[in-house]
Amino acid sequence: MKIFDKNSSAFLHEYLNNASPTGFEAPGQRIWMDYLKPYVDTFETDTYGSAYAVINPKAKYKVVIEAHADEISWFVNHIGKDGMIRVIRNGGSDHAIAPSKRVNIHTDKGFVTGVFGWPAIHTRKGKDANMSPTLDKIFIDVGASSKDEVLKLGIQVGNVITYKDELIQIGDYYVGRALDNKMGGFCIAQVARMLHANKKKLPFGLYIVNSVQEEIGLRGAQMIANTIQPNVAIVTDVTHDTSTPHIEPKKYGDTKCGKGPAVTFAPSVHNKLLDLIIKTAKTKKIDLQREVASRSTGTDTDAFAYTGRGIPSALISLPLRYMHTTVEMAHSNDIEDVIKLIYETVIRIKDGQTFKYL
Repeated sequence: MKIFDKNSSAFLHEYLNNASPTGFEAPGQRIWMDYLKPYVDTFETDTYGSAYAVINPKAKYKVVIEAHADEISWFVNHIGKDGMIRVIRNGGSDHAIAPSKRVNIHTDKGFVTGVFGWPAIHTRKGKDANMSPTLDKIFIDVGASSKDEVLKLGIQVGNVITYKDELIQIGDYYVGRALDNKMGGFCIAQVARMLHANKKKLPFGLYIVNSVQEEIGLRGAQMIANTIQPNVAIVTDVTHDTSTPHIEPKKYGDTKCGKGPAVTFAPSVHNKLLDLIIKTAKTKKIDLQREVASRSTGTDTDAFAYTGRGIPSALISLPLRYMHTTVEMAHSNDIEDVIKLIYETVIRIKDGQTFKYL
């Protein structure tokens, strides 16, 4: 089956280009669910908007494959008398990249376009010559000259703000904002599509989960793990390509785009489930990279692993360049291999498999 066909590529661009900021993921979830409908039996959503599709929902044994649906963004925090808008983070937004970026401010009247302004280099002299765009210095200009003008546009404190950048392709790379981790949502949707295309009959219930609010502390995964109470969870997220300038592989590990998915060794990663993933990759000749997390993975893996009595969980990561910027880059071969590895691992899980240590 060809992963990037006309239909899946159209879904990828629509889904990635749609804004799904933390706490406001519903429009993106609708796109995701609409695409999955032909490949699954049922859908559910929870109170805060995490969505999950189910194949074989009557089965007692439950396997989760999961990604998170939210993207980083900003909030309107203050509107000045001069019409300039100050912001705070919604998730791990990077103030250093903000100046000169175009944004959409989400209001009840629709999007209002603005820009993160910055003083021209000609005017930054003396003590300001090397001024950095710190959080207290960045601001948004919507072309208004007063607070009243801003308010008339429908902008209020609490409005969420996203970047306007859209998905493009550069050679073998997909480039854009929110590949972290909506590309994961694309991957697990393709797993469901492959199961349907190959007419696989699973002996367990497969829960394809798109969780919300990962970017502020794994909150959606914590809730959905309690709701579903699965027996196994395979999480996919992104990890850093450490081969680009200014990143030290000795500190952050040695992972590169184009070299395959990465698996993580960490306390929250269940060793026996990880062994199954590694053996599957070897059997199917899928390139695999390895990385380590000393305490937590910082992904939804941790939320699933430590829910209830503990859920055997593992993490399969997509190498990504320039995380939390508007030019995140992922190699198309890695995306395909993430999909294949999740698919091949899922069909090797046995009904009732416990993955106990002892």
